[in-house]
Order: sequence, then C-alpha cells, then structure tokens
Amino acid sequence: MTETEGENVRHRNGDAATDAYTREDMFDDTYKEKDGPKPPRIVVWKNVILMSLLHIGAIYGIFLIPSAASLTLAWSLLCFLISALGVTAGAHRLWSHRSYKATLPLKIFLATANSMAFQNDIFEWARDHRVHHKYSETDADPHNALRGFFFSHIGWLLVRKHPDVIEKGHKLELGDLKADKVVMFQRKYYKLSVLLMCFFVPMFVPWYLWGESLWIAYFIPALLRYTLVLNATWLVNSAAHMWGNRPYDVTINPRENSWVTFSAIGEGFHNYHHTFPYDYASSEYGCRLNLTTCFIDVMCYLGLAKERKRVSRETIVARIKRTGDGSVRG
Repeated sequence: MTETEGENVRHRNGDAATDAYTREDMFDDTYKEKDGPKPPRIVVWKNVILMSLLHIGAIYGIFLIPSAASLTLAWSLLCFLISALGVTAGAHRLWSHRSYKATLPLKIFLATANSMAFQNDIFEWARDHRVHHKYSETDADPHNALRGFFFSHIGWLLVRKHPDVIEKGHKLELGDLKADKVVMFQRKYYKLSVLLMCFFVPMFVPWYLWGESLWIAYFIPALLRYTLVLNATWLVNSAAHMWGNRPYDVTINPRENSWVTFSAIGEGFHNYHHTFPYDYASSEYGCRLNLTTCFIDVMCYLGLAKERKRVSRETIVARIKRTGDGSVRG
C-alpha cells in the first residue's frame, strides 16, 4: 500500500518522474509533422454502419426503460460501472501508465471487465493510448482533438489511422504488455470474451434470474449500457481536450472538465493527467469525484494492489505556479 513520489528523472517541462513508468507516455516535443498536404481520409464504411446501428439500438433502448424491471436497471448500472473500471482502472491506469501494481486476481477481473467494455483489447488500447500521450494533438495522435470534436470523439474510429499513428505505434517499447500473460491471453481470445462479457452475460442474467424479457435485456443492459460506456470514454478524448480550465499547464490542450469526470468515473481531471500521467489517481484530489481512484484504494486495502504512484504536493504547487492558467482548481 505504499505510495511512491516520482523524483528521479525529468518529466515534460522539468517535472520529475521515475523512468520506470514514464518511458512511453512522456510527450515527445521532438516530433515534427510532415510538410505538404495531409493524406486523404479513408472512410471505413463497415465501422460507420456498425456504429450507426449501435447508436440507433441504444436510442431504442432508452424508450424501453419504463418497461424494464427495477432490478434490470440496477443490473445495467452495475454492468456500466464494471465495464468502465475495465477501461479506467485497467487498460488506462494499470496497463497504459503502470501507475500502480495489481495482483493476478485483480488483473483477471480488470481484463474481464475490459472485455465487457469492448473498446479493443488491452494491448491495442494501451498502445494507442501511449501514442496519444507521446504525440498529443499532432498527426501521430490517434484522436487528435485539433481535428475537431467529431473526429476526436468517434470519427477517428470511422476512418483509417493517419500513417504517423501507425508508424509511431510500431516504434513504442511494449515489452511490459507482451510479457503480461493476462494481457496476451485476453488478446488471444478477445472476440470470444467480448461476445460473452459485453453481450451474453448482461443479457442472460436478468432473463435467467428475475424473468426479464430477452428483448429488454438485450437492448438495455447490453446495447444501451455498452453505448453509454463508449461515449463516456470518448468524451475524455473530445470534450476534455476542448472545454474546461488548465490550472496545471496552459501550454497543453487537455482540460479539467467536471462533466467528463462524472461520466467517466474520474477521468475528467485531464489537464492534471496529461501533466502528470504517472499519477495513479489522475487527480490531485484523491477520491473526490473519482470512483476509479476509490476502487484502486480499496483494492490496495484488500491487498490486491500496491505501489500506487503519486506526485508530491511540492511538485504540484511548483508546476501550477510555473505553467498554470491561474484558474481555481476545485
């Protein structure tokens, strides 16, 4: 349950952090976008059709809510929280940023929850997220917010990746992910795990345990819940890069956005997170409006997680004075 303050190696703009967990998520200010015209956008029509059908189904699911049993709605909320934790506590804070360590049982739970979220397997999610931090708001950023809200929210999934995203992704050091047996097992059986965890389990439980209709069980705890988790995650890429204040670093785009913090269970303190990506809490406020941080703390209390990385108060205050926008943080 120890917390470690990074003090060994210089991070972006002079902040300190140990290289064990900042090697591949440090911003690379040596990257330069290529001169000349941008490559054409190639639409992936299969993704356009599938995403359109998914959202139509989710909208239909909203109209079914009054017909659903209260237990079904409670189950849908539980599935939302579990799948969201698979992204926030799992793919993001554990595997992308290595901001804390998890035992095997916790890793298995988070990998299972991540399959329920269905946002690409952990290996691919973490690789793309490290590229996002290393080349944020450039052509090498998978969901570059400078290309507009729609692109950074969902559009990046509807077109082929920019060549620089692919190139930089291939050059990352991903040995920690490749050596993680849980990550590679999930990657090997990802499609099967998604069918089971994202669709079958959310639908089967209310039908089997309290007699909910399969129709409602499919459209609410499966389809609607899945769509809500997707959009909550996407808001971190879009809204939290466009709207809000920048109390820690005014020179970068990510913002503090309370709406995103609420919907993404703690991931909306985004100016802080891009300033200190190695902090397990993704915020200086600990558990406040941050269910993911509370979850990790509980796991540490239970002995299922350890070695949470934290930024010292002195480092935070110094950074605010040096690069912040002077806004109120709270």
